[in-house]
Amino acid sequence: MTPSTWTLLEAVAALANAPLMSIAERLREAALPYVGSSALVIFTEDCTGRPQKKAGAEGIISRVSIPELDQLRSHIAGGEAWQGEATIAGGQRPVLALTSETNALLTLTEPVLPEEPLERESALRMLDYLWQLTARRIQEKVADAPPSYLLESRAASAERLRVTAELMDRHSTTLETMLAALRSGSLDDAAARKAVTDLAATSLVNLRTLSDRTSDLVEEPVATAFERLREDLRPLMHFSGLDIQFIEPPVNGRALPGEVAHAARAIVRGLVLAIVEQPAVRRVRVQWDCDGVNLLINVRDDGLGELTADSPNIARLNSRVAALDGRMSIEVMAGWGADVQVVLPLDPPSAPVGDIGGWGLAEREMEVLQLLAAGQRNRAISAKLHISENTVKFHVRNIFRKLGVGSRTEAIALAHSHGLRTQG
Repeated sequence: MTPSTWTLLEAVAALANAPLMSIAERLREAALPYVGSSALVIFTEDCTGRPQKKAGAEGIISRVSIPELDQLRSHIAGGEAWQGEATIAGGQRPVLALTSETNALLTLTEPVLPEEPLERESALRMLDYLWQLTARRIQEKVADAPPSYLLESRAASAERLRVTAELMDRHSTTLETMLAALRSGSLDDAAARKAVTDLAATSLVNLRTLSDRTSDLVEEPVATAFERLREDLRPLMHFSGLDIQFIEPPVNGRALPGEVAHAARAIVRGLVLAIVEQPAVRRVRVQWDCDGVNLLINVRDDGLGELTADSPNIARLNSRVAALDGRMSIEVMAGWGADVQVVLPLDPPSAPVGDIGGWGLAEREMEVLQLLAAGQRNRAISAKLHISENTVKFHVRNIFRKLGVGSRTEAIALAHSHGLRTQG
């Protein structure tokens, strides 16, 4: 039976109001009347600190990887739902996948769809509607994110990059040793030596690609970010007749943290749209520069100088700038247009000491969290606190529940963002 309109409206409202941390769960609940699944995974580069949003079977969501999702996305035609077998969470599984206009990916494992063709088509259309809404909400929430989220997101990005770098060093050393041994000529079977050498070389390439891919999610070269802005505004230039002049940033400028690059593009897009609403604007000049500490943005128009800081659009953009601890100023010259200056710091502000008392952690749980934040694994925590590993796992599960997080990385990032002192 088709769900009632009221049920659908409730699901849409839940999606619109869901925090980023639980948006995958809300989408899975909203989609359940139409398409069932064992797990739902969102992969979005808008959230550089947490590119995956997951809900469902723990055995899947705890093991799914970014390279698997990236590989799946590369095989999907834009705008079309794809169904088939794919490698997810280390194994071949039936999946249903959709992309979005924001280049995000939705993956449902072991999907359950109506058998009747018309009902099936209707279910896929509804799933696509809910997914496109979710993808847009993620993009908007990241752009409007408060400083606390940005601190946490950057901490999660840095932690993921650190772990990946450690894995790369360890495995690269192992594989390079294998290559040196195999190329020494000590093996008689040349064919076997070649096969193993090729395998090891391929593993090295894949490992380094994984590291590069992770780095790309954490930082973006300033020139690349500016080029993406140009592509974003190209359709507006084509259809409005507006002449947008782009002043390139220095090619060797400091790379932008992912959150800064995404927010900067959103801010400039919003400024250009606000400028277009004025009469008699024919030309807009957009310039980015870096001073090593800040991204410097300048947007200037040739209108009549009617842009005001009090307009709702500009006020909304100003709040986005403030979320990144930046500042925006507008100089209006009657008859000569407006000049907007935006300064976005490339480094996060010092993490404030948050109210960790509100987490409701017991004394032992706080000790475990401090050791987690120091990078200790369960076995080391067990030895440090003289408790069993099973007891450590019990405390970790309670910590996740009380903090509202789903992984060690998220717990560590939240602890760091609140200035929690760590134990060695």
